[in-house]
Amino acid sequence: MILHSANRRSFLKAAGVCLALPTLESMKIADRVRAAESSSSEESAPQRMVCIGNEFGMHPGSFWPKQSGSEYELTPLLKPLAPHKSEFTLFSHLDHGLKGGHFAIHGYLTGVKAAEARGLPGGGMSLDQRAAEFVGSRTRFPSLTIGSDYGLHGGCQMSWTRTGTRIPPIPGPRELFRQVFVDDSAEGRKQADDRIALQSSILDAVLGDANSLKRKLSRNDGQKLDEYFSSVRDVETKLTLDRQWLKVPKPKAPIDEPKNKGLALDLPALYDLIALALQTDSTRVATLEIASGFVASALGINKGYHGLSHHGRVKDSIELLVQIELYQVEQFSRFLDKLRSIHEPHTDGSLLDNTMVLMGSGMGDANSHTNNDLPIILAGGGFKHGEHKEYPAVSNRRVPLCNLFVSMLQRFGVETDQFSQATGTLNGLELA
Repeated sequence: MILHSANRRSFLKAAGVCLALPTLESMKIADRVRAAESSSSEESAPQRMVCIGNEFGMHPGSFWPKQSGSEYELTPLLKPLAPHKSEFTLFSHLDHGLKGGHFAIHGYLTGVKAAEARGLPGGGMSLDQRAAEFVGSRTRFPSLTIGSDYGLHGGCQMSWTRTGTRIPPIPGPRELFRQVFVDDSAEGRKQADDRIALQSSILDAVLGDANSLKRKLSRNDGQKLDEYFSSVRDVETKLTLDRQWLKVPKPKAPIDEPKNKGLALDLPALYDLIALALQTDSTRVATLEIASGFVASALGINKGYHGLSHHGRVKDSIELLVQIELYQVEQFSRFLDKLRSIHEPHTDGSLLDNTMVLMGSGMGDANSHTNNDLPIILAGGGFKHGEHKEYPAVSNRRVPLCNLFVSMLQRFGVETDQFSQATGTLNGLELA
């Protein structure tokens, strides 16, 4: 009987149904419909979160300022952010205490390596997905994960579910545009409705199996089964809300459908589309990973991004690497420009004021394959910014990067003081 239930769970996973979801902070269907049709003053300025990462970090000698506090001088890699100096904070000596080089970079938003996440509280869930879990079905897309699906280790591996499943990325601006703005055909909607109906019937069968099994279990096993029931009910709720979203038209696209040009040249379009997805409240959580699918030749550089990250302290290689990283920072700054230019309805602020934008990496120094001293920038979100905050560098006084994540989750509205390896919130980070 137990084997039969396991097979059921495998079938559900294959059908796109996750049985280990936490309790969703979901609205009732009627409330969800009303929220889709109109905007209340309470919902006029929701918190949002965007997480941006790359696989190879930033060249330390070109990234880190020598000074801390508000009077620090912008380094070559930070100069494109000069117009936003008062709108972001730079953090030094924050990391997850991980080792493993490239195999640890995928813990950037989780605090743990994927291979070691099983059995841990939270199951190796990433920061963005914890926030998406809180949003639930308040938006059409609880989150949008964007990036290339090829390159080192198979491409983008930044977003992870509570069950330790990697979320495959949306691979380009064309696909992202269609996801956010293009309604399914009548036939497509029918197929989606049929799929939801099938998943619902599978859940009914699973519940029937579980109920018949419950009478034969010990008290401890019965408690585990009750947790299982709770997970199944959460999936039922999600399926019901997914069906309701099929009836809600997507927003009208304010731009034409873009073409895919490769990740490097796609960055401006991807950032613009993320801003539009936030502006239209299609989602409140987005991630963008700049993986090794970023082809440097698109920028006129005839050497590979990964190879240049292992520069061996060769001056010419460092200069080319900094060119690549400078381009990424320029596009990040342009994204902040975009968010700042969008007025938040019913407020005196901008979209940036209510959007936490995290930029960083799980790699500290790619040349030496170290995962400490991660390059971390946080912009917007209503925090007090304008400083380079330097935390203790000595090992017995290190501050976990996950403390920043707890602060971000609390700002997002999640009532928690825990996330992965966090020991609390991040001292020194204050609201404006």
